[in-house]
Amino acid sequence: MRDFVKPTVVVSRCLEFSACRYNGDKLSDQTVCRLKPYVTFVPVCPEIEIGLGTPRETIRLIADGEEKKLIQPKTGVDLTAAMTEFSTEFLQEQTDVDGFILKNRSPSCGITDAKVYQSENKSAHVVKTGSGLFTTQILQNYSGVAIEDEGRLKNFRIREHFLTKLFTLAEFKNRKRSMSMDLLNEFHKENKYLFMAYNPQLLKKLGQIVGNQKKLPLQFVVEQYEETLVELFQKAPKYTSNLNVFEHIFGYFSAHLTTQEKDYFLSVLEKYREKKLPISSVVSILKLWAHRFNNEYLLNQTFFEPYPESLIDISDSGKGRDYR
Repeated sequence: MRDFVKPTVVVSRCLEFSACRYNGDKLSDQTVCRLKPYVTFVPVCPEIEIGLGTPRETIRLIADGEEKKLIQPKTGVDLTAAMTEFSTEFLQEQTDVDGFILKNRSPSCGITDAKVYQSENKSAHVVKTGSGLFTTQILQNYSGVAIEDEGRLKNFRIREHFLTKLFTLAEFKNRKRSMSMDLLNEFHKENKYLFMAYNPQLLKKLGQIVGNQKKLPLQFVVEQYEETLVELFQKAPKYTSNLNVFEHIFGYFSAHLTTQEKDYFLSVLEKYREKKLPISSVVSILKLWAHRFNNEYLLNQTFFEPYPESLIDISDSGKGRDYR
């Protein structure tokens, strides 16, 4: 079992923390609930923070040229300045944030699916969707960290990517506080196959940065490495990239296995390729062989456990797609 650092995650307060939705509800959320022992949550409801009560009258995003305004149609109150001011001050106070889990479709917290109306009239049409005013500030200031909404996190693949990114970047940040070339090399070595699954080309680039053939100063090397690491985690890994990793790891054992064992593994690999088996079916075999042959290098690979094992949940809404 790996030891994991405890990331700090800003979360919409209505998700498991407080009955503060516009209608007075608190929402149950499995991902947030499961994460509680493993992260430090910073719950926030921007709408409460700018003085709106619970329950409260509906607020809307209204198109204003290329910009958006936040209006409460029933009262006609323009909340744009108040929300912008709160968002700026709140985020300036968060000096050590690793991720965000936000309420989808919210005019304050939505990431991509908050409705933007033509006007504040009750019969006004939706002209587009976008980010809420609070989230707009987040995306401007924290574009590199793990950011998701609770709706998309019901999708297994999106959730797995979010958790992997959250815990890996938090671990890097933790080590960066006392970084040396030896520690950077160690981090890179432990994550080799995880990074290969995400992007083989960027894995190669990270290796070149760590190699530091030009003998650049440590600070410059670490900055280059971090910038490339953030780029690597911009998108979830392709399904086929895992096949490349499986074949590399299989190469450590193939000479020591019986013909029957090799045939069985290749049949499991083919079923994974055909999407008839989950990734865990392949990983469990490779991890078993790593133990059997006492391969410490492989057993230390984060690929086998990129985030706490108890957070694994194979439930899947089947909905959601990449938008970053």
